[in-house]
Amino acid sequence: MNRFEQIYAVHRELRRARYPVSTAHLRKTLGECSVATVRRVMDEMRSFLGAPVESTRQEGGGYWYAEDQRGTYELPGLWFNASEIHALLTLSELLGRVQPGFLQAELAPLRKRIEALLTAKHASSPDIARRIRILGIAMRAAGEHFNTCADAVLRRRGLNLHYHSRSKDELTERSVSPQRLVHYRDNWYLDVWCHRDQALRSFSVDRIRAAQILEEPARETPDAELDRHFATAYGIFAGEPTNTAVLRFTPGAARWVAEEIWHPEQQGKFLDDGSYELRIPYGNPTELVMEILKYGPDVEVTAPGKLRREVADRLKAACERYQAD
Repeated sequence: MNRFEQIYAVHRELRRARYPVSTAHLRKTLGECSVATVRRVMDEMRSFLGAPVESTRQEGGGYWYAEDQRGTYELPGLWFNASEIHALLTLSELLGRVQPGFLQAELAPLRKRIEALLTAKHASSPDIARRIRILGIAMRAAGEHFNTCADAVLRRRGLNLHYHSRSKDELTERSVSPQRLVHYRDNWYLDVWCHRDQALRSFSVDRIRAAQILEEPARETPDAELDRHFATAYGIFAGEPTNTAVLRFTPGAARWVAEEIWHPEQQGKFLDDGSYELRIPYGNPTELVMEILKYGPDVEVTAPGKLRREVADRLKAACERYQAD
C-alpha cells in the first residue's frame, strides 16, 4: 500500500469502530506492516490531517477516534480510493446513458443519490463530473436485441439467434443456451452454449440480427466450466488456453508494459538489455494479435512460431499498402 491507501484504510477502520482498534489489527489491515509504520501513519493523521486520533499505552496498544467526532470526522480532499471513485462515476455515467423508458422514473433518484454522495465527499469540487471523466473507447451501441438477450439470461430460457459474423461476413441461424452477459471494453457480449456447434461460444450483442426466446429451458453450464473457458485465456476471444505467447518489448515500451495487466496469470521479467519479456496464455489469438500490432516496432513475438508468423504476415501486408508511396 502507498501512504494514501494506508491512511484511507486506517480511517475506515477507526470511523466504524466502537472500541479501540488494536495495533495488531491495524498491522494486518495495512498488509502486515511494522508497529513503527502504524505509529507513523497515526502521527501523520494527527499532525497533517487533524484527525481526532486517541490512543492507549497499554500492552498491545489501541487507537480510536474521539467520541464526539467518531461519526462526523472526514478526511479532507479526495478520499475515495481509485476503485470506489471509478465505480461511482461509472454508475453515474451508465445511468446517464439510459434511454427514456419504463425505468426512467426509478433510475433518476438513484443517479441523484450517487451524485449527492460524490458532492458530499468532495465539498470543494461540486463539479466533479466535469473534472474526472471516464471515456469509452471504440464503444458500440448494444443493438436492439439486448433486452431480449438479458431477459433470456435471467429467466434461463433458450434463444434462437440470427447472428452476423464480422470476421466471416456471414449470417447464421443457431439455437443457444445463454449463460452470461459480459461488459468488456465498453461493449456487450453474450456467452452461450451453442447447440449447433456443441461448444461454448461468445457473440457480440450488437451483431445479433434477430433474437427469439424459446420455450425450452437453457442448458446449464457450471460456473467453473465457464470460468475455465472464458476467463483463463486472453481476452473476450477466450477458450481453453492452448499456447503461451512470449513477447519481448523494447526498453522504451517496457516502462509501460511492465505495469500493465494483460492476463491474471501472465508472467513478466526485465531482461539484461532493459527489454521486457511478457508471457501470456491464450487460446484464440484474434484479440491478442490486435493488441500486439498496436505496439508496432516496439514488440517482437518470440514464440510460438505460428503466432510470430501471423503477426509478421499482418505487418507485411500493412507495409505493402504504403509501398506505392
